[in-house]
Amino acid sequence: MLVLSRQRDETIMIGDDIEVTVVDIRGDKVRLGINAPKEITVHRKEVYDAIRRENRAASEVKPEDLLGLGKIEPQVRKITEVPKKPGEEGFDKVVEVDRRPPESGTTEEKK
Repeated sequence: MLVLSRQRDETIMIGDDIEVTVVDIRGDKVRLGINAPKEITVHRKEVYDAIRRENRAASEVKPEDLLGLGKIEPQVRKITEVPKKPGEEGFDKVVEVDRRPPESGTTEEKK
């Protein structure tokens, strides 16, 4: 394990993309700020361990354990066009969720 000493407002770089900054030190507590790319997950160790335990437990579910869940209804998403502001040109896409099953297996676009 690499052990480094840092003071408040000093930073450690991990690779080219991850910065760990000492934000505050109060007594025996150190607050760290972490800048990392969004594709890199950052968790406290105890949270990471809990996620691993939950994922492991979920992967051990047997098909017969799922029989009592019943049928899940499909969701149909419809895309409608809505003006940004009255009188302005251009449209924003708004997604509405319709819980009825699709008639033909495709989505319809409202006009």
